[in-house]
Amino acid sequence: MMIQHSLVLLGKQKLDWRRNGLRHIEKDEILVQTIAGAISIGAELPQYNESDVTDSNPHYPRETGYESYGRVIDIGESVTDIEAGDHVLASYGHKNAEIVKANKVVKVPDAVPYRHALLNTLSCDAGKGVLKLQPEPDDRVLVTGAGTIGLLTVHFLKNYMNVKHIDVLEPDESRRALTYTFGAANSYSDREQVPTAFYDFGLECSASGNAFHTLLKSLKHHAEACILSDGNKELFCLNEDFYEKELRIVCSSDGWDYQEHSRWFFPESVKAPYLSTLFEHEISSDQLIDCFAELSNQTIRPLKVLVRYL
Repeated sequence: MMIQHSLVLLGKQKLDWRRNGLRHIEKDEILVQTIAGAISIGAELPQYNESDVTDSNPHYPRETGYESYGRVIDIGESVTDIEAGDHVLASYGHKNAEIVKANKVVKVPDAVPYRHALLNTLSCDAGKGVLKLQPEPDDRVLVTGAGTIGLLTVHFLKNYMNVKHIDVLEPDESRRALTYTFGAANSYSDREQVPTAFYDFGLECSASGNAFHTLLKSLKHHAEACILSDGNKELFCLNEDFYEKELRIVCSSDGWDYQEHSRWFFPESVKAPYLSTLFEHEISSDQLIDCFAELSNQTIRPLKVLVRYL
């Protein structure tokens, strides 16, 4: 029996590894041994710090993480499209191994490095929001926030939707530099630099109320915006721009179709080596607890953390 090591959140800033024996797989399941994973800081750190404004009464213990890349080491008798030895993406989080439904994973071609493959999940989440807006190539689009989800939104706008004019609002200088690599035309450091009533579409990826208001101010009359940020840091309020300009707002959560998205993203990612720059910090799995503490006290401030298991 394989022993599973699972990182569990027991309370505010209290993490521990739990050991469990894995059961036998069912006929429609596969057993995956983790090779690499990631910390999605925007989603996971508020849970760790117990600061998520959308979850005022968290229950414990709770599992952590949702981005996992691994090798299939066993398959159920009815699984026909996955073989032992295949590499897959799954969403079981910070564990060394897990049993998952075969139809829930994304197969990863051997030519795609795991640094790129792990980004398929958030790229699909970003893509779903963009697809709700359906911008045309000549439309002007503003993205607020150049974290991982914001940069992947720029990448999707540029390379899937072929949008020519994408601007970004981001106060962090190092992140602004990355926006140009990902395809932005302009990158603003201050809200006052953003033009008023200029953009056809906006995508909110910052989780900042001030940035959200700037986004609404920047949109033309009857324009449309999508909120992609988790909304777990600040509550958003509608301002006068929303009402006076009769704007439309949609929200988006999770991805549109992770398997279908990968058919575009994996070949595209091989042509975009800059995607791996999102992983600004790399650790081994036994450093996860210390890493969360460093992220919490801001000893380190990476866009994203890569976690190696093997």
